[in-house]
Amino acid sequence: MTSLPGRGVSPSSSDPLCEGNAAPSSSSSSSGQDLKQSKNSILSCVFSSPFNIFEAHQDSSAHKLLKPSSGSYVWSRFLRRIACTGSMWRFLGASKALTSSDVWFLGKCYKLLSKELSHSSDSESGNAAFLEDFSSRIWITYRKGFDAISDSKYTSDVNWGCMVRSSQMLVAQALIFHHLGRSWRKSSQKPYSPEYIGILHMFGDSEACAFSIHNLLQAGKSYGLAAGSWVGPYAMCRAWQTLVRTNREHHEAVEGNGSFPMALYVVSGDEDGERGGAPVVCIDVAAQLCCDFNKGQSTWSPILLLVPLVLGLDKLNPRYIPLLKETFTFPQSLGILGGKPGTSTYIAGVQDDRALYLDPHEVQLAVDIAADNLEADTSSYHCSTVRDLALDLIDPSLAIGFYCRDKDDFDDFCSRASELVDKANGAPLFTVVQSVQSPKQMYNQEGSSRDGMDSINVEDLDGSGETGEEEWQILY
Repeated sequence: MTSLPGRGVSPSSSDPLCEGNAAPSSSSSSSGQDLKQSKNSILSCVFSSPFNIFEAHQDSSAHKLLKPSSGSYVWSRFLRRIACTGSMWRFLGASKALTSSDVWFLGKCYKLLSKELSHSSDSESGNAAFLEDFSSRIWITYRKGFDAISDSKYTSDVNWGCMVRSSQMLVAQALIFHHLGRSWRKSSQKPYSPEYIGILHMFGDSEACAFSIHNLLQAGKSYGLAAGSWVGPYAMCRAWQTLVRTNREHHEAVEGNGSFPMALYVVSGDEDGERGGAPVVCIDVAAQLCCDFNKGQSTWSPILLLVPLVLGLDKLNPRYIPLLKETFTFPQSLGILGGKPGTSTYIAGVQDDRALYLDPHEVQLAVDIAADNLEADTSSYHCSTVRDLALDLIDPSLAIGFYCRDKDDFDDFCSRASELVDKANGAPLFTVVQSVQSPKQMYNQEGSSRDGMDSINVEDLDGSGETGEEEWQILY
C-alpha cells in the first residue's frame, strides 16, 4: 500500500486534532493511570500508520507500553481495527465519524467500505485510493518570511490571506488537471515531472511567480484586495480574471505566448457580485472567450469557469445543499472556494452532509521552488489531513470552479448543469443558456428555467461576459 506523504510542517499546538497527544506522565504507578498513559501513546502510534489522515505526534514509548497481557494491548488491537475501517476518519478528538457512504472528491467517487460491511479482499482499496488522491492535491497555506507585499510591510499573510490561498488551491488543481490529468498522483520518488514543479513555482511567494499572493493582490486592487484585509469570493474571482489577462498580455508581448493555458470565464450576472441571483453560463460567451484565447481561431480551447454565488443571507439556505453536493459528481469539478463565515477553505469533496476540505490556516515558512529544480522538497505543498465541516455551516457567499478540457467536455458540463437546474425546484445555483436574448425570458411563469437552456439579450452584456443591468434578488 502506498504510504501517504507527510506535511512539511507539523500541526500547530492549537490544532484541535493534536489535542491529547502530549507525552504521558511517568509520575504515577497506578494501573489505571498506566492504562490511560498507554491509551494516549497508542493513539500516536496508530494514527501515524499509512492510513493516517489525522496526523498526530508519534511517541516511541507506545511500543514499550504494549504488552500482550495488559489492557493496553486490547486497546491497541481495538484502535488498529478502527483505523482500518471508515471509523478512522473521526475516532477521537474530532466532530463526527465519516460513514461507509460514498465520497465524491473532485468528480471522482470513492467507496469506503469497512471490514464489517465487506469481507472482500478489496474492501480497503477505496480508503487507500482516496487518501492517495487527497494527499496529491496542491495544498497552499499561510506563509511567513516572504518579501514584503508591494509597498506594505507585510511579509506574512497570517490571519488575513485564507481566501487568497484557497483560490490558489482551486486554480492549482485546474493546472494539474490540464497538464497532468485527473488521474495524476504525486510520485514518491524524485526527480519530479517538470509540469508539476512548474505549477508549484507559479504559486511561489514573490512577484517573480506568476500567481503569487503579491500579484493577486495587485491585480485585485480595484475589487478591494489589499494586504492585511480579508476579501470575499466574488472579488477573488475578479482578481484572478484581471491577473490572468494581465499575465497573458505580458507573456504574449515578451515571449509570444501566454502562461495560463486556458480561457477563464467568471460567470456572474451582477456587476458587484453581492446582491445574489442565479448566474448564467452563456455558451456563446464561453465560445467567444475560447476564440479570443486562440487569437481569433474558431477552435475550442480549455476553459476554467468560476461561478460566484450568494445562497442566503446570514447562513446557507438548506435548499441549495443537495445542489452543491451534486456539483462534486461532475467530472469537471474543481470544488468550492468557501468555508465558515470569515474563514475560507478549499472544499474539494463531500460525504453525506459533510464537506471535506484542505485548510489554508497553517503557517509555514515561505519556500522558493525554482521551475527547473526537479529535486525540490515539495512536502509543504501536500497534506494528508482530511478535515470536514457540516455543509449547512458553509458561508452562503462562495464560488464553484469547473475545468473543461475541450468542447465535448464543456458540452457534457452544460448537460449536467441543465439537469441540475431541473432538480432545483425554481431555485438553481446557476443556469445555462445557448445565446443571448431578454433576461426576462430566462424563466417561465412557474419560475423555473425551460430545460435550463434559455437565452439572454446580447445588449445586456457589459463587455466581460456579464449582464450588469438585470434585476437581482437575494436567494434565501
